[in-house]
Amino acid sequence: MAELKSHANPDLDISQEVARLELKAQRQLKAVYDRLTPWQKTLVARHPGRPRFTDIVSRIIDDFSPMAGDRCFGEDQAIIGGFGRLRGRTVMVIGHEKGSDTQSRIRHNFGMAKPEGYRKAVRLMKLADQFGIPVVTLVDTPGAFPGVQAEERGQAQAIAVSTATCLDLKVPLIATVVGEGGSGGAIALAAANTVFMYEHAVYSVISPEGCASILWRTADKAADAAEAMRLTAQDLLQFKVIDRIIEEPLGGAHRQPTVAVNALADALQHELDRLTQETPQALQRGRREKFLAMGAL
Repeated sequence: MAELKSHANPDLDISQEVARLELKAQRQLKAVYDRLTPWQKTLVARHPGRPRFTDIVSRIIDDFSPMAGDRCFGEDQAIIGGFGRLRGRTVMVIGHEKGSDTQSRIRHNFGMAKPEGYRKAVRLMKLADQFGIPVVTLVDTPGAFPGVQAEERGQAQAIAVSTATCLDLKVPLIATVVGEGGSGGAIALAAANTVFMYEHAVYSVISPEGCASILWRTADKAADAAEAMRLTAQDLLQFKVIDRIIEEPLGGAHRQPTVAVNALADALQHELDRLTQETPQALQRGRREKFLAMGAL
């Protein structure tokens, strides 16, 4: 539409025609996004233009001070964390970063954390707990890094300890699945008092391709796997795995990142206002009971 306007003859008034076309495009876009299949939502969740950790932090967190290293092995840039202020309130923000171009994706390992990344997250969560500062996590990973070196350095234990640390915190913990929430790599940062999920994000124990490879011995069945896995935000809200869906702008968060990020900031502010009224013991007990109740009949 912008291109059409820029090439229009100034002597001709095409405003009404442009408005009509814009309205038609909006209706078509809404019709498409209202009928997205689970596999199509997975593709939207992976869109390279969706807001990443650094995008979200730069828009809603003031004075963000990243902290590096696990004090054991090294620095893992697949997970970033540090203190900052969310609308005047000091918070610890931790999350996966996928990167936005080839160079940054390689540097951040496509958001697939290694053990040192989860150990860094544990260190930062405990630091926040020590000073009574709420923790906000942003989940966006296809899963933990599956390489041999990660297994050699204790990947499973690192994920387990990170998950246990989430459950043990005596400060509010709010997690948001902003893109992909893949397997233990996601739950390690998402065992929270409140779990938000963007409207077109996905959250599951394995990727659709991985599930299809196990069940049908081919990734070509990924769409069928996604349908069976019930990995959409709408399904997971119904199953009480998440607590709230953050609506995205029409056509996905990648079309209007600022609008999507501001909606998340509003939800975080409201939930932090609520959770900070609870006692440390109530926060810890409620978090544990919530996850123990999942799947119970």
